[in-house]
Amino acid sequence: MPLVAHLTELRSRLLRIIVIWMLIFAGLFYFANDLYTFISEPLRAFMPEGTSMIATDVASPFLTPFKLALVSALFIAMPFVLHQLWSFIAPGLYKHEKRLAVPLLASSIVLFYSGMAFAYFVVFPLVFGFFTSTAPEGVAVMTDINKYLDFVLTLFMAFGLAFEIPVATILLVLAGAVDVAKLRQIRPYVIVGCFVIGMVLTPPDVISQALLAIPMWLLYEVGILFSSMLKPIQRDAAETDPEEQPPA
Repeated sequence: MPLVAHLTELRSRLLRIIVIWMLIFAGLFYFANDLYTFISEPLRAFMPEGTSMIATDVASPFLTPFKLALVSALFIAMPFVLHQLWSFIAPGLYKHEKRLAVPLLASSIVLFYSGMAFAYFVVFPLVFGFFTSTAPEGVAVMTDINKYLDFVLTLFMAFGLAFEIPVATILLVLAGAVDVAKLRQIRPYVIVGCFVIGMVLTPPDVISQALLAIPMWLLYEVGILFSSMLKPIQRDAAETDPEEQPPA
């Protein structure tokens, strides 16, 4: 296909993504306040009696739930988004690459949602319990609703992307950018890097840093395990099917 045809195809798929995103957002907008109530529950559960969350900006009571509904719609639409991107690049892949790409695509979706669920059900209660318990005497914990949303969205994205480490590791090995032996060799540096990333992306407390760093390291080990299993499969598939050999 010529370049213009590729660009036209890309535009078409991007428009489909935007349409689906907006349709989901339209359905969620009515429940925007309920969504915020759900997302703020991990903090409100630890707030002292008689306190509540506050809105310091005039438009925050409307714009904050609006933003939450918009981002939630994108998260819900993520399987469709990835499917459209996959459909765009699939024609340029060999058959054995397509067979590997489909489970990797499904795994990436499941892992991203798993990271968000881990953040909400495990990390948030520990982090907010720690923060509220360390407030100085005489200081009422009354968090701004917009700042809270920015905080939790950052953690959702951090844990969602961190849980993609096995998929990223497998893709690097399959692409030939690195081999499994090298991944094992750099393991000590990766462990240190996980804790550095945990320190940068999470609040300044040891609990949340460890809750991000340790799963990242374990997921890295999972990526190494599956990479060592998938590499022979890819090689055998390419060797047994002459039609899939790259052109000379």
